[in-house]
Amino acid sequence: MRSTITRAAGLAGGVTASLLALLTTVPARAETTNAARTGATAASAATSTVATSTAAASTAAASTVRAEAGSMALPAPTGPRPVGTVSLHLVDRGRPDPWVPTEKARELMVSLWYPAAKGGGATAAYMTVEEAKALLEGQKVTGTPAEAVSGIRTHAVTGARPAGRRGTLPLVVLSPGFTMPRSSLTALAEELASRGYVVAGIDHVHESFGTSLPGGRFADCAACEEQESDGWKFGDKAIRSRQADVSFVLDHLLGRHPAWKGARLVDRSRVGMAGHSLGGASAPWTMLKDPRVRAGVNMDGTFFVPLPEQGLKRPFMLMGAGEVHEPGGEDFTWDRDWARTTGWKRWITLEGGDHGSFTDYPLMTKQSGREPEITRAYVAAFMDRNLRGEDEPLLDGPSGTFPEIRFWH
Repeated sequence: MRSTITRAAGLAGGVTASLLALLTTVPARAETTNAARTGATAASAATSTVATSTAAASTAAASTVRAEAGSMALPAPTGPRPVGTVSLHLVDRGRPDPWVPTEKARELMVSLWYPAAKGGGATAAYMTVEEAKALLEGQKVTGTPAEAVSGIRTHAVTGARPAGRRGTLPLVVLSPGFTMPRSSLTALAEELASRGYVVAGIDHVHESFGTSLPGGRFADCAACEEQESDGWKFGDKAIRSRQADVSFVLDHLLGRHPAWKGARLVDRSRVGMAGHSLGGASAPWTMLKDPRVRAGVNMDGTFFVPLPEQGLKRPFMLMGAGEVHEPGGEDFTWDRDWARTTGWKRWITLEGGDHGSFTDYPLMTKQSGREPEITRAYVAAFMDRNLRGEDEPLLDGPSGTFPEIRFWH
């Protein structure tokens, strides 16, 4: 059971293995300092305001890193629309940080991806150098420069002008696995944005190995110690905290005075949520507590907080790695809570997949196969069906295009 808890919390070997596969292609050196870019990214955001684009010097530094990184790049989104991105620093002064009680306000970093007007511009940093260092150290990956990870090529243009008609774009919230940054789901976010969604990826501060904050500050994983001491108790607390985080973000995107200038484009009646590991396990609880979230996807996460007997009536999809998350598999919570989802639902597994298959990390290496491509296709199909009302045959049963996917119900 302990291995299931660890896997669900985002600390499983699958994530580490994916990172190691990725980093075998990275040169052992990166002759650049990315401090200018890091400082611009971390310090540019102000409370409830949009972070500004990075400076020209930092862009030049990033280009050098990217040249060193070689094949370190996310795949291009397949949708027809250009993608823009901005970062928000949001502060909930109504509650203390759950992991550091001496911090009297809960801080969050949020990345938004969205359909953008055509035009050039610098693409966004994948993460800051400090965040990359923390990720590599936390995953015990050595011999790889943090600049190579922070300089991974993305496709969203920083600060690009949002495009679309007022009140027409669905919104999808993404929540990463425990210890993982919001950037770990960037490829999925860019894909959805290219198809006409606004996407909000949340860094649940003190739950990832490290998060850069405005003013040159850096938040480490204060929650990691609690997770090690009592996995189930930690999971319960973390899921309830993440629901509060998501609801707070929705308040600031959908309220009367939104934190983002493009918020007028969002259709407030069409909100979905998807998450990996702990983030996926947080989706159904968030749906139960916040009626604004109409549909949800759990990617390989254990249900630390059981669904109530009366069930979850809104559309929901379970998408997990084979064996562990098949019916009767190691994670018994999927069988238990599947019976309590009473609306439209699907349970699918990825044969040969592991815990990291639903993140960016396998996408960054040619050795990875098609796992995250499959994730992008099925999550997009789920959102199209349940937020847009579109017919999606991909969700009806086995597909010749993706024979790795098994349908259980």
